Amino acid sequence: MSLRRWIIRGRVQGVGFRWFVMREAERLKLGGYVQNLPDGSVEVVSQGPETALEVLEAHLKRGPSHARVDDVERIHVPHELDVPRSFDVR
Repeated sequence: MSLRRWIIRGRVQGVGFRWFVMREAERLKLGGYVQNLPDGSVEVVSQGPETALEVLEAHLKRGPSHARVDDVERIHVPHELDVPRSFDVR
């Protein structure tokens, strides 16, 4: 079981990005959450098998049809972060 955290930048708010991520994560049976950040980016935290997380990352780089993904940055996950078993939109 692995844990990943990404920050996605571009035109990723107001275009269905969080719901897109939730559908993909649920399809891959991953836990975690997705939320909009005040700076216009989106944060995704997810846990599950390494192969499923790689597939999710590929989807994050593409995004839904109305989004424009400029950057997907994988960042450190704090150990104290509470990651839900299901996948939530915050």
